[in-house]
Amino acid sequence: MEGKFIIYQILLRVFANTNRKCVSGGSLHLNGSGKFSDMNERVLESLRKFGATHIWYTGIIEHATATPFEQIGLKGDNRLVVKGEAGSPYAIKDYYDVNPYLADNPASRMEEFEAMVERTHKAGLKVILDFVPNHLSRVYGSDVNPAPGFGAGDDTSVAFSAQNNFYYLPGECFNAANITDDKALLAGYSEFPAKVTGNDCFTASPGRNDWYETVKLNYGVDYAGDRQTHFNPMPKTWKMMLDIMLYWCGKGADGFRCDMAEMVPVEFWEYAIKEVKRARKDVIFIAEIYNPALYREYLEKGRFDYLYDKVGLYDTLKGVSRSECSAGQITLCWQSVDKFQSRMLNFLENHDEQRIASDFNLGNPFKAIPELAVSLLLNKAPFMLYFGQEVGERGMESEGYSGVDGRTSIFDYCSAPAVTDYFEYLSGKRPFEALDPRKRELYTIYARLLKIAMSEDAVRNGHTFDLEYVNNSQHVFVFARRSRHLSETGRESLLLVAADFSQKAECADIFLPGYFFECWNLKEGEYTFTDLLSGNEETVMLRHNSSMKIRFGSHGIAILKTDL
Repeated sequence: MEGKFIIYQILLRVFANTNRKCVSGGSLHLNGSGKFSDMNERVLESLRKFGATHIWYTGIIEHATATPFEQIGLKGDNRLVVKGEAGSPYAIKDYYDVNPYLADNPASRMEEFEAMVERTHKAGLKVILDFVPNHLSRVYGSDVNPAPGFGAGDDTSVAFSAQNNFYYLPGECFNAANITDDKALLAGYSEFPAKVTGNDCFTASPGRNDWYETVKLNYGVDYAGDRQTHFNPMPKTWKMMLDIMLYWCGKGADGFRCDMAEMVPVEFWEYAIKEVKRARKDVIFIAEIYNPALYREYLEKGRFDYLYDKVGLYDTLKGVSRSECSAGQITLCWQSVDKFQSRMLNFLENHDEQRIASDFNLGNPFKAIPELAVSLLLNKAPFMLYFGQEVGERGMESEGYSGVDGRTSIFDYCSAPAVTDYFEYLSGKRPFEALDPRKRELYTIYARLLKIAMSEDAVRNGHTFDLEYVNNSQHVFVFARRSRHLSETGRESLLLVAADFSQKAECADIFLPGYFFECWNLKEGEYTFTDLLSGNEETVMLRHNSSMKIRFGSHGIAILKTDL
């Protein structure tokens, strides 16, 4: 895609659940769940007006769950290998089906999902789904796809064969003694020979902190044999996983967020992404990847469109907000991915990270406004929000399996306290004025910044000039953006953005070096700047190697625009 876009990540089970009396570890019957039908025209239009261009529907594809659906012949899965009452969205049980708990009528779950996709597209939004290629549930079994399933025909007498779907531990039984001491649970599940666990845990006795509910998929890499690769003939897992992606493209998916993509060989992605785009060239691929040494390979050889910028910009912005490092470290972030800046996905929250407002992060959602401004406006990279971030959801409940960890549980049937009233606003059941004033204030700030990001060509498509190298501040980061295209007035635009992470300064003197003028062919003289947040205007004289005074708003940011 060309230019910036905004992904809104939704864990539908929780996002649309307005039950305010959920109990820890409660059942689906007791606590409830959001449904496909909850994503109605009003909700989708509200999210589009807020600024979203894409909806990442997390937890849609059927995963293992302790919940039975006897009316359609589905038993609850063995609790020994299911995390929580609901189960993990990343322990896929059937790659070709959707979760029955998301449907009003479980027997019609696929039709209800397809209708939600159609409504999403009709609202002008694109659909992103999870693709989980590295591992699947220990209780995998598709009742939709009649073809031989994963593991069918595997030679279980050997640890590795390129044509096996799984890695095996021959002669060993799966041993869950490190997971639980519940004898009934231990007696109720057997696996022989044991399969290797999803997080590359090559032991028959995984621990509670391992991904013990999952099994590692085999793409032809012999981990025990010095990681030798066996890609010719093509491993059968490759073809099976390509078929799954094409299946969901046929269901209307416009993109895939690929879970733990770096744990799957880049050669598979080179093959699979090319084949998917041969069928649907507009489909985007986003890699969850944490090793910067692999960025170039997974972009250039693997053909990914975008990568997570977690260990770079996310971690650094968090560190600056906590006064653990200086604002100048932000410069090192973009420099480290300079060529690929626009192909990194920026975010402040997702389902894996602790909520900004939690006690484990900043404790106050307004403290992250400078982070938001930099992450959203620094370059033309796409930006992602996690549901409830814009109203300060704290993630500080003990929902069940996950406990109080500053995250909204992905394992339990629960609701998110800050989101319950907010969802009713989105769906038209509650007026905006009825929301808590602080939620309204935070939401309004997010909406304004998203609008600036998507309406200003200087941000959406333009160039960046980092001014930090001549200002060198501990807490203030400053940069400029310049449009690539002429506006309706026939002129280009220039934005100056400053973020005070301490949120204590009323103003700052920003030094503008001569090279800044030379690089962008700017003339000295008077410029009238408009503060895009307050609407105030001010005429200032800009000269080579001189300073310009910038006044911060109430949350430590300033965004000034002038025509050139």
